Amino acid sequence: METLRRFMTAACLATIGWGAATAQTEGALQKAFSDSYAAEYNKRYADAVAVLMKAYSEKGYEVNLRLGWLQYASGNYTASQQYYEKAVELKPYSVEARLGLAKPLAALESWDRLLKNYEEVLKIDPQNSTANYWTGVIQYNRKKYEAAARHFERIVNLYPFDYDGNHMLGWTYLNLGRSAEAGILFQKALLSRPGDASSIDGLSRIR
Repeated sequence: METLRRFMTAACLATIGWGAATAQTEGALQKAFSDSYAAEYNKRYADAVAVLMKAYSEKGYEVNLRLGWLQYASGNYTASQQYYEKAVELKPYSVEARLGLAKPLAALESWDRLLKNYEEVLKIDPQNSTANYWTGVIQYNRKKYEAAARHFERIVNLYPFDYDGNHMLGWTYLNLGRSAEAGILFQKALLSRPGDASSIDGLSRIR
């Protein structure tokens, strides 16, 4: 009985010690995040990164995500990509990490990698408007109009008064020879953004 009592006491002390260490670590991380926000507010990105690195852990999703953003904001796109990719690795179903990763990939003009990244987002969240829009834009720029149309149609179905969706679907339909439908979409885009030069240009190609 005495042996059992000693074992239980040791176990309780170990648990208390672990809890205190965890609280201390979390407190340090919260302080690092707080200091990094303050530095970012003053556009001192190097300082914002430096304070986070003091509490950095390769297994910390939040800190890798935050460092991805800070490196992007400071123009260090390759480093930004690496941190965002680490965040994706840690949380494979994270849409926020993949949308973050899109920023440095676009800045680095890694179009194939960017397209694949957006396609991964759409596997997780098929209705995601950002991923659908930019997937459509990439396909449109590659003159893959049928593929582009599917993504823009999804946006217009979800957000019927959205300028970007109507505008890009209008141009896509125009390139597919669906002029009447394109005209309707350009008119809708002009309701959302009166005087829009691109939509007016699209209409002029129909008449």
